[in-house]
Amino acid sequence: MFLTISTTGSAQRPATDLGHLLHKHPEKAQAFSTSYGTAHVLYPEADAERCTAALLLEVDAVALVRRRKGKGRGGAPDAALAQYVNDRPYAASSLLAVALGSVFSSAMRGVCTARPELPGTPRPLRIEVPALPARGGADLVRRLFEPLGWTVTAEPVPLDTEFPEWGDSRYIRLTLLAADLTLAEALRHLYVLLPVLDDAKHYWVSPDEVDKLLRVGDGWLAAHPERELITRRYLSHRWSLTRQANERLELVRLAEADDSEVEDLDNAVAQEAEADDEEKPTPLAVRRREAILGVLRASGAARVLDLGCGQGQLVQALLKDPAFTEIVGVDVSMRALTIASRRLKLDRMGERQASRVTLLQGSLAYTDKRLKGYDAAVLSEVIEHLDLPRLPALEYAVFGSARPRTVCVTTPNVEYNVRWESLPAGHARHGDHRFEWTREEFRGWARTVAERHGYAVEFLPVGPDDPEVGPPTQMAVFRLGTPKEAKAA
Repeated sequence: MFLTISTTGSAQRPATDLGHLLHKHPEKAQAFSTSYGTAHVLYPEADAERCTAALLLEVDAVALVRRRKGKGRGGAPDAALAQYVNDRPYAASSLLAVALGSVFSSAMRGVCTARPELPGTPRPLRIEVPALPARGGADLVRRLFEPLGWTVTAEPVPLDTEFPEWGDSRYIRLTLLAADLTLAEALRHLYVLLPVLDDAKHYWVSPDEVDKLLRVGDGWLAAHPERELITRRYLSHRWSLTRQANERLELVRLAEADDSEVEDLDNAVAQEAEADDEEKPTPLAVRRREAILGVLRASGAARVLDLGCGQGQLVQALLKDPAFTEIVGVDVSMRALTIASRRLKLDRMGERQASRVTLLQGSLAYTDKRLKGYDAAVLSEVIEHLDLPRLPALEYAVFGSARPRTVCVTTPNVEYNVRWESLPAGHARHGDHRFEWTREEFRGWARTVAERHGYAVEFLPVGPDDPEVGPPTQMAVFRLGTPKEAKAA
């Protein structure tokens, strides 16, 4: 199996930076042992203008057979000859993907200790795979790679060049070109999509493969138009694992909704509602954070969870108040957490301040023992991004398992949308909102949750409280162990 990665550069930005990124010196040929053979890394060319790294995987066909369980994908015993006469040692497959992940593990994670500025820098890339099984043909190859920013050349390999009438084989020669992708992104694309195109894996797919897929697919898989096919093939058509992966990826996709777009919409609501005011109106997003901070201060909370923290706006506001001694931001999206980390400047924050804040990856649809024991939790503009059938899972994870003393939930008030002239009738405020509740619907849900889990609930308006349609944002404040429900303010 053979694969090359090439990049171009200049005297100021030499192409040989590829060696730093891959952690493999261009002047050396190196060999690495794998479970199924030997992986070789060498550089056919390496200068300031152009650098190419080649990965050659020599597969030990006998070792491959010995490590198998003696069963084919359908459960029938492999034919004795077929175990040895196949394309595994020659055509790119999950064997090559695993070798990529092993030999270039630091590069795939985006880690370069010697030159930390390099991994995050997009660069021109050219990847060539001379023999790639593609169940679905060149069209599927384009459907998988083009949405990720690649220019794809997929040339079918004929069954026999002397007999073209026999047609094409299931193999292609693949060339990928990208002008502005990072090397880590490119390696993660290959790691997932090589076995997807082959539609086979050389090892047993266990449940932890779902976690691996979400980790390697972070930032691109959730919104991929062929997500269903990718997850199904990557997980070897195991229905239960595929369903679990797609449910978690859908939560990621919703969590990665553009926060700036949401704030722009909120600002428009505030500006239209207060257009006649002489002073510049306060954006609704700012009012919402101020209202949440007021509730948290009144509750006496010191240790606070921001569940669905997104890009860290609320966490940033909480850090400004020394009364909050421990702040934990939780989000399902690593991309959002990375942006939050940059917003907060965690890498430059003083030790004492940094000890107050933690960012965790996690899904609110699953219980998490890390979230237990906190004074308060915030779900700010989160619940409307979930499908209604998923709300009971979030409800139990927060109110039944984590059980903070105070929970603050905010969500749009759909009744107020008629006051927003720029919003077409019947449209939600954001394309990723799965629902927007009336005040009666929200209060009905909140009271049911409170009764089921032993909380009292109070309802507060956020933004201008219109006498006919109410406020643009509605808030519910849940308090644990209060004997009877608090009245609305």
